[in-house]
Amino acid sequence: MRLTADLINSSLSYLNPLKERELDLRGHRIPAIENLGVAGPHDAIDFTDNDIQVLGNFPLSPRIRTLLLARNRIGAIQPNLPNAIPNLRNLVLASNNLSELADLDVLGKFARLTHLVLTDNPVTKKEHYRYWVLWRCPTVRFLDYQKVKDAERNRAKELFGASAEEPTELASQIMGTKSKTSTFDVTASSAAAAGAGGEKSKLSRLKLTDKERKRLQEMIKKADSLEEIIRLEKALEEGRLPPGIMVDNDAMEE
Repeated sequence: MRLTADLINSSLSYLNPLKERELDLRGHRIPAIENLGVAGPHDAIDFTDNDIQVLGNFPLSPRIRTLLLARNRIGAIQPNLPNAIPNLRNLVLASNNLSELADLDVLGKFARLTHLVLTDNPVTKKEHYRYWVLWRCPTVRFLDYQKVKDAERNRAKELFGASAEEPTELASQIMGTKSKTSTFDVTASSAAAAGAGGEKSKLSRLKLTDKERKRLQEMIKKADSLEEIIRLEKALEEGRLPPGIMVDNDAMEE
Protein backbone atom coordinates (compact mmCIF):
# COMPACT_ATOMS: atom_id res chain seq x y z
CA MET A 1 0.00 0.00 0.00
CA ARG A 2 1.41 3.38 -0.97
CA LEU A 3 1.71 6.15 1.57
CA THR A 4 -0.89 8.39 -0.04
CA ALA A 5 -2.32 11.66 1.22
CA ASP A 6 -5.61 9.87 1.91
CA LEU A 7 -3.89 7.25 4.06
CA ILE A 8 -2.02 9.91 6.03
CA ASN A 9 -5.15 12.00 6.59
CA SER A 10 -7.15 8.97 7.72
CA SER A 11 -4.46 7.71 10.13
CA LEU A 12 -4.64 8.24 13.86
CA SER A 13 -2.83 11.31 15.21
CA TYR A 14 -2.73 11.62 18.97
CA LEU A 15 -0.81 12.96 21.97
CA ASN A 16 1.40 10.12 23.21
CA PRO A 17 2.51 9.59 26.84
CA LEU A 18 5.61 11.71 26.22
CA LYS A 19 3.31 14.61 25.29
CA GLU A 20 4.40 14.35 21.67
CA ARG A 21 2.00 14.70 18.76
CA GLU A 22 2.38 11.27 17.12
CA LEU A 23 1.21 9.99 13.72
CA ASP A 24 0.38 6.26 13.64
CA LEU A 25 1.33 4.61 10.33
CA ARG A 26 1.99 1.09 11.63
CA GLY A 27 1.39 -2.07 9.67
CA HIS A 28 0.28 -0.79 6.24
CA ARG A 29 3.00 -2.57 4.20
CA ILE A 30 4.15 0.86 2.98
CA PRO A 31 7.08 0.43 0.53
CA ALA A 32 8.43 3.99 0.67
CA ILE A 33 8.11 7.26 2.56
CA GLU A 34 6.31 9.91 0.52
CA ASN A 35 3.65 12.64 0.72
CA LEU A 36 4.47 13.51 4.34
CA GLY A 37 4.03 17.17 3.57
CA VAL A 38 0.26 16.75 3.99
CA ALA A 39 0.65 15.34 7.50
CA GLY A 40 1.23 18.65 9.19
CA PRO A 41 3.63 19.13 12.11
CA HIS A 42 4.27 16.09 14.32
CA ASP A 43 6.80 15.28 17.04
CA ALA A 44 6.80 11.52 16.40
CA ILE A 45 5.90 9.15 13.56
CA ASP A 46 5.42 5.41 13.95
CA PHE A 47 6.33 3.46 10.78
CA THR A 48 6.69 0.09 12.54
CA ASP A 49 5.83 -3.04 10.53
CA ASN A 50 5.99 -1.76 6.97
CA ASP A 51 8.14 -2.56 3.91
CA ILE A 52 10.20 0.65 3.70
CA GLN A 53 13.58 0.07 2.00
CA VAL A 54 15.17 3.52 2.13
CA LEU A 55 14.95 5.91 5.10
CA GLY A 56 14.56 9.33 3.54
CA ASN A 57 12.31 11.59 1.47
CA PHE A 58 11.14 13.67 4.44
CA PRO A 59 10.06 17.27 4.00
CA LEU A 60 11.68 19.78 6.33
CA SER A 61 10.35 18.67 9.72
CA PRO A 62 12.12 20.45 12.59
CA ARG A 63 9.51 19.26 15.12
CA ILE A 64 10.16 15.55 14.66
CA ARG A 65 11.98 14.10 17.68
CA THR A 66 11.07 10.41 17.45
CA LEU A 67 10.94 7.93 14.53
CA LEU A 68 9.88 4.32 15.08
CA LEU A 69 10.84 2.12 12.11
CA ALA A 70 11.28 -1.37 13.52
CA ARG A 71 10.54 -4.36 11.30
CA ASN A 72 10.87 -2.74 7.90
CA ARG A 73 13.35 -3.56 5.09
CA ILE A 74 15.59 -0.50 5.39
CA GLY A 75 19.00 -1.05 3.84
CA ALA A 76 20.01 2.56 3.25
CA ILE A 77 19.66 6.01 4.83
CA GLN A 78 19.61 9.10 2.63
CA PRO A 79 22.67 11.33 3.25
CA ASN A 80 20.55 14.50 3.46
CA LEU A 81 18.10 13.12 6.02
CA PRO A 82 19.65 15.02 8.99
CA ASN A 83 18.96 18.27 7.16
CA ALA A 84 15.26 17.41 6.91
CA ILE A 85 14.79 16.29 10.53
CA PRO A 86 17.55 18.16 12.41
CA ASN A 87 16.09 17.70 15.90
CA LEU A 88 15.71 13.91 15.86
CA ARG A 89 16.50 12.41 19.28
CA ASN A 90 15.02 8.90 19.29
CA LEU A 91 15.47 6.51 16.37
CA VAL A 92 14.36 2.86 16.38
CA LEU A 93 15.64 0.88 13.38
CA ALA A 94 15.50 -2.62 14.85
CA SER A 95 14.92 -5.58 12.52
CA ASN A 96 15.94 -3.98 9.23
CA ASN A 97 18.57 -4.71 6.55
CA LEU A 98 21.42 -2.32 7.34
CA SER A 99 24.55 -4.35 6.61
CA GLU A 100 27.75 -2.27 6.55
CA LEU A 101 29.26 -0.07 9.27
CA ALA A 102 29.78 2.78 6.81
CA ASP A 103 26.04 2.75 6.06
CA LEU A 104 25.54 4.11 9.59
CA ASP A 105 27.84 7.12 9.20
CA VAL A 106 24.98 9.45 8.26
CA LEU A 107 23.55 8.95 11.76
CA GLY A 108 26.46 10.97 13.12
CA LYS A 109 25.04 14.05 11.43
CA PHE A 110 22.02 14.08 13.77
CA ALA A 111 23.30 16.59 16.29
CA ARG A 112 20.69 15.73 18.94
CA LEU A 113 20.37 11.96 18.55
CA THR A 114 20.56 10.35 22.02
CA HIS A 115 18.62 7.04 21.77
CA LEU A 116 19.41 4.65 18.91
CA VAL A 117 18.22 1.06 18.39
CA LEU A 118 19.77 -1.09 15.64
CA THR A 119 19.24 -4.60 17.03
CA ASP A 120 18.58 -7.42 14.58
CA ASN A 121 20.29 -5.73 11.63
CA PRO A 122 23.11 -7.60 9.84
CA VAL A 123 25.48 -4.75 10.68
CA THR A 124 25.31 -5.57 14.40
CA LYS A 125 27.26 -8.77 13.69
CA LYS A 126 30.21 -6.80 12.31
CA GLU A 127 33.42 -6.65 14.33
CA HIS A 128 33.68 -3.43 16.37
CA TYR A 129 30.04 -2.56 15.58
CA ARG A 130 29.25 -0.87 18.87
CA TYR A 131 32.53 1.04 18.99
CA TRP A 132 32.02 2.27 15.42
CA VAL A 133 28.55 3.64 16.16
CA LEU A 134 29.80 5.45 19.27
CA TRP A 135 32.74 6.88 17.34
CA ARG A 136 30.56 8.15 14.50
CA CYS A 137 27.64 9.22 16.73
CA PRO A 138 29.13 11.02 19.75
CA THR A 139 25.75 12.32 20.98
CA VAL A 140 24.22 8.84 21.40
CA ARG A 141 23.75 8.00 25.10
CA PHE A 142 21.75 4.77 24.76
CA LEU A 143 22.59 2.24 22.04
CA ASP A 144 20.49 -0.91 21.65
CA TYR A 145 18.86 -0.45 25.06
CA GLN A 146 22.23 -0.15 26.82
CA LYS A 147 23.71 3.00 28.31
CA VAL A 148 26.96 4.12 26.69
CA LYS A 149 30.00 4.00 28.99
CA ASP A 150 32.98 6.33 28.93
CA ALA A 151 35.27 3.31 28.62
CA GLU A 152 33.51 2.38 25.39
CA ARG A 153 34.02 5.84 23.92
CA ASN A 154 37.71 5.74 24.88
CA ARG A 155 38.11 2.33 23.25
CA ALA A 156 36.40 3.63 20.11
CA LYS A 157 38.95 6.45 19.87
CA GLU A 158 41.79 3.96 20.30
CA LEU A 159 40.45 1.89 17.41
CA PHE A 160 39.42 4.63 15.02
CA GLY A 161 41.16 7.86 15.98
CA ALA A 162 40.58 10.98 18.04
CA SER A 163 38.24 12.36 15.37
CA ALA A 164 36.81 11.56 11.94
CA GLU A 165 39.22 14.10 10.47
CA GLU A 166 42.18 11.96 11.62
CA PRO A 167 41.01 8.34 11.21
CA THR A 168 43.19 5.34 11.83
CA GLU A 169 43.94 2.90 9.00
CA LEU A 170 41.18 0.62 10.29
CA ALA A 171 38.66 3.47 10.26
CA SER A 172 39.65 4.45 6.71
CA GLN A 173 39.09 0.88 5.53
CA ILE A 174 35.62 0.75 7.10
CA MET A 175 34.67 4.14 5.65
CA GLY A 176 35.33 2.82 2.17
CA THR A 177 32.98 -0.16 2.48
CA LYS A 178 29.33 0.60 1.87
CA SER A 179 26.57 -1.75 0.85
CA LYS A 180 25.16 -1.65 -2.68
CA THR A 181 21.78 -0.77 -1.16
CA SER A 182 23.12 2.63 -0.12
CA THR A 183 23.29 3.67 -3.78
CA PHE A 184 19.70 2.73 -4.58
CA ASP A 185 17.36 5.44 -5.76
CA VAL A 186 14.40 5.99 -3.45
CA THR A 187 11.87 5.94 -6.29
CA ALA A 188 13.29 2.74 -7.77
CA SER A 189 13.29 1.07 -4.37
CA SER A 190 9.70 2.10 -3.81
CA ALA A 191 8.58 0.59 -7.10
CA ALA A 192 10.45 -2.64 -6.46
CA ALA A 193 8.98 -2.98 -2.98
CA ALA A 194 5.49 -2.24 -4.19
CA GLY A 195 5.79 -4.82 -6.96
CA ALA A 196 7.34 -7.55 -4.84
CA GLY A 197 5.13 -7.02 -1.83
CA GLY A 198 8.05 -7.72 0.50
CA GLU A 199 8.51 -10.24 3.27
CA LYS A 200 6.03 -10.43 6.09
CA SER A 201 7.14 -8.70 9.26
CA LYS A 202 7.70 -10.62 12.46
CA LEU A 203 4.56 -9.11 13.88
CA SER A 204 2.57 -10.39 10.91
CA ARG A 205 3.90 -13.88 11.53
CA LEU A 206 2.58 -13.74 15.08
CA LYS A 207 -0.93 -13.93 13.56
CA LEU A 208 -2.65 -11.51 15.92
CA THR A 209 -6.41 -11.29 15.95
CA ASP A 210 -7.99 -7.89 15.44
CA LYS A 211 -8.68 -7.65 19.19
CA GLU A 212 -5.09 -8.55 20.07
CA ARG A 213 -3.70 -6.06 17.59
CA LYS A 214 -5.92 -3.31 19.02
CA ARG A 215 -4.88 -4.26 22.53
CA LEU A 216 -1.22 -4.04 21.52
CA GLN A 217 -1.75 -0.60 19.97
CA GLU A 218 -3.46 0.56 23.16
CA MET A 219 -0.55 -0.67 25.29
CA ILE A 220 1.91 1.28 23.14
CA LYS A 221 -0.22 4.43 23.27
CA LYS A 222 -0.58 4.19 27.06
CA ALA A 223 3.10 3.54 27.72
CA ASP A 224 4.31 6.17 30.18
CA SER A 225 7.90 6.44 28.94
CA LEU A 226 10.09 5.89 25.88
CA GLU A 227 11.74 3.00 27.76
CA GLU A 228 8.34 1.28 28.08
CA ILE A 229 7.69 1.72 24.36
CA ILE A 230 11.13 0.29 23.56
CA ARG A 231 10.48 -2.66 25.92
CA LEU A 232 7.30 -3.50 24.02
CA GLU A 233 9.11 -3.13 20.69
CA LYS A 234 11.92 -5.41 21.88
CA ALA A 235 9.49 -8.15 22.88
CA LEU A 236 7.94 -8.07 19.41
CA GLU A 237 11.36 -8.13 17.73
CA GLU A 238 12.10 -11.35 19.60
CA GLY A 239 8.80 -12.87 18.46
CA ARG A 240 7.21 -12.59 21.90
CA LEU A 241 3.89 -10.98 22.75
CA PRO A 242 3.98 -8.71 25.81
CA PRO A 243 1.85 -9.91 28.76
CA GLY A 244 -1.80 -8.89 28.49
CA ILE A 245 -2.00 -9.07 24.69
CA MET A 246 -3.41 -12.55 24.22
CA VAL A 247 -7.22 -12.61 24.26
CA ASP A 248 -8.64 -15.38 26.44
CA ASN A 249 -10.78 -17.73 24.34
CA ASP A 250 -13.34 -18.31 27.08
CA ALA A 251 -13.76 -14.61 27.58
CA MET A 252 -14.29 -14.18 23.85
CA GLU A 253 -16.98 -16.86 23.80
CA GLU A 254 -18.84 -15.16 26.63
